[in-house]
Amino acid sequence: MPTPRLVAFDLDDTLAPSKTAIEPSIGELLLELADRVEVAIISGGQLGQFRSQVIDRLPDAGAERLSHFHLLPACGTQYYRVGIEGVAEVYLHPLTDDQKSRALAVVEAEARRLGLWETRTWGDILEDRGSQITFSALGQRAPVAAKSAWDPTGEKKDALRSAAAALLPDLEVRSGGSTSVDITDRGIDKAYGMTRLAEQTGIPLGDMLFVGDRLDEQGNDYPVLAMGVECHAVNGWEDTVAYLEVLVPTLPMRTVAVAR
Repeated sequence: MPTPRLVAFDLDDTLAPSKTAIEPSIGELLLELADRVEVAIISGGQLGQFRSQVIDRLPDAGAERLSHFHLLPACGTQYYRVGIEGVAEVYLHPLTDDQKSRALAVVEAEARRLGLWETRTWGDILEDRGSQITFSALGQRAPVAAKSAWDPTGEKKDALRSAAAALLPDLEVRSGGSTSVDITDRGIDKAYGMTRLAEQTGIPLGDMLFVGDRLDEQGNDYPVLAMGVECHAVNGWEDTVAYLEVLVPTLPMRTVAVAR
């Protein structure tokens, strides 16, 4: 592909294991990338995860470098930029109170009916993220090992997703992370978020590159591939490190001096 002007990443299992902070090597590579192109992170996660897992972990990042980061939680229904004063909201498209209450009620009822409502959890199972309702089977703070063991084939998540979707025809119900199901307004997925990112930045989709771990047809990154954006598949953050170590040196530095 031509030299990308923007590189976008999924978060969990692409930049870091689920709900954990990035390794220093990823932080250094993201900053080196931001010295060359715009850097976006798009995920079903909430803003707090973006901050604690990535932004707060970037080493010695000055305002100029951080200004090239774009954060799109909840699949792009929220958009934030990083500036001198911190993380600033550009837009947020919330669900209505009716949509939220129906989504919360349906996903809990169906999880209980299917025997997927666990009693041993780490944090909240249900979360209102404003523009997205998220079900996390083991809670938001569950350890990676427990989440990996809960549904290794994805069958549990898919069963819950299908059951909830049938009862919420006006909403989008998707498999999220390793133990999660996300509910947003109809037609919302990562393709929506990438489209909004193009509108906000003025960078065409053809000049973007997306890196994710779930680009298979059943994965939540697949809509980006299906819309024609150039994509690179990884199987974990270690793959992302290896890929960026090759990609970053091929990209020209910005002509504007970078403050460090």
